[in-house]
Amino acid sequence: METIIADTYEEMSRIAADMIERQLMRKPSSVLGLATGSTPVGLYRELVRRHKEQGLDFSKVITFNLDEYLDLRPSHPQSYRYFMNENLFNHINVDPKNIHVPYGHAGDVEEFCEWYEQEIKRAGGIDIQVLGIGADGHIAFNEPGSSLGSRTRLKTLTKQTIEDNARFFDKAEEVPRFAITMGVGTILEAREILLLANSRKKADIIAEALEGPITAQVSASALQMHRHVTVIVDAEGGSKLKRADYYKWIFQEKKRLIPRLIGKVT
Repeated sequence: METIIADTYEEMSRIAADMIERQLMRKPSSVLGLATGSTPVGLYRELVRRHKEQGLDFSKVITFNLDEYLDLRPSHPQSYRYFMNENLFNHINVDPKNIHVPYGHAGDVEEFCEWYEQEIKRAGGIDIQVLGIGADGHIAFNEPGSSLGSRTRLKTLTKQTIEDNARFFDKAEEVPRFAITMGVGTILEAREILLLANSRKKADIIAEALEGPITAQVSASALQMHRHVTVIVDAEGGSKLKRADYYKWIFQEKKRLIPRLIGKVT
């Protein structure tokens, strides 16, 4: 696991975009795992800019999103498909048939989840998976107590997650209580993982996930077992990391030695 502490949210987003761009340069038909939430918005904004101004090509890319609320149609303003359309898909040249977001109105949820897993396999697996982290350390909607070997499934959201998401809805009772989500085991099968986190309110859980024990109570801690994880945090998000000085030293050495390959040397 490599941890990069950026000075600002903007720098964090640019470094993340550099990694995605390098992946697309190496493999134009890359399979990207994507996340929603406020944290990756800066990354998506930068990717859109590079597409429009520099010709970054998404025409052969295949995408799989982590999760979606149960019973929210794609046209619902708070659905994750709507979020992705507004922040990324509508602004790049990705082929609509290559976009995969869990369908919240699936008739047979269990059958749909099995299909989603198979679609990832048919695409050749995810090349690079973008993640955020919840206030309780969850990745995707793998709430505390989720099996570290879990697969795509229906998940009941915790009270904290529901309260955290209430700000996006007009009424608290409108917040979905269930979501379809990739499992921790599904996520860990990605060839490369990119975890983004920012703000002081996430600092404690970031430190717990990266430097604490591996536990199902903090599903993000399972990333410690993956062979190729890059964590990028802003200064506030990394403020509780005990080894912050070491992480910063590594990053500066890489910039000095191989500025075009940050994130590729361990």
